[in-house]
Amino acid sequence: MQIASYLRLSIAVAIVTIALKTAAWWLTDSVGLLSDAVESLVNLAGAIFALMMVTVAAQPPDEDHPYGHHKAEYFSSGFEGVLILVAALAIIWAAVHRFGDPQPLTAVGLGITLSVLSSVLNGALAWAMLRKAREHRSMALEGDARHLITDVWTSAGVIVGLLAVQATGWLWLDPVIAILLALNIAREGVLLVWASADGLMDQALEPDVRAQIDTTLDGFRHNAIRFDHVVTRRAGQRRFVDMHMHMPAAWSLGRAAAVRKSVEQALMSAVPGLRASIQLLPMDAEAHFDDPQDPL
Repeated sequence: MQIASYLRLSIAVAIVTIALKTAAWWLTDSVGLLSDAVESLVNLAGAIFALMMVTVAAQPPDEDHPYGHHKAEYFSSGFEGVLILVAALAIIWAAVHRFGDPQPLTAVGLGITLSVLSSVLNGALAWAMLRKAREHRSMALEGDARHLITDVWTSAGVIVGLLAVQATGWLWLDPVIAILLALNIAREGVLLVWASADGLMDQALEPDVRAQIDTTLDGFRHNAIRFDHVVTRRAGQRRFVDMHMHMPAAWSLGRAAAVRKSVEQALMSAVPGLRASIQLLPMDAEAHFDDPQDPL
């Protein structure tokens, strides 16, 4: 199943869980279950936006975007993080008002049953989406999956709160649980926004991937060839590495190009999806990347 198909499935599941959780809130009048339903609305909006961004990211390079559109996925993750923060504030607002007007809970058993059912749907989908996200290095899919996982924990907390209210009769526990869950939701939102911003700033490749690149280059290093200024970055699902390859000035252009082609092919075989940019330089030439920067 492709990434877009998972996001379409996420939209469908979000609609079902919204219906289940809204019914649970309507039956019980629990502000905790209301917070759970609000987060599912965020799931729906996030999944729709993620699908839009994944569609944009899949577009081929064009004149205005010669390196492709892969970073669009980071916007999806950031947008979902902002939505999570807004949902957390809405939950806290509703919970604070409930402190001043505590309400008895009704039909708790049925409400818990509906909440558990929605959690099972979200948990199963999140597990599948997270595996797919790691396989394809999709920030949009990972963001949506992690939000669904947060939703499962939110539902679990709400259920515990409802059971505690039933056992003790303390109505104030319901809004307290809602506020605690809202703070946890807000934490997840901050992490998503941070990860999105970090990705937009051309984050380096993962340490294990960089180690694969270095190991591959070691296979070509000898007295006549050396590499320096090796720089990596990632943009959505794409990985990039730039470097200088030094070789004897007496070599012909054809020989140097053949060696560069071998290095590029070895790198792309070792790291699927990698795009390598290799600049050829004579052995005694050095590029000056450490010159003073222009003042701001």
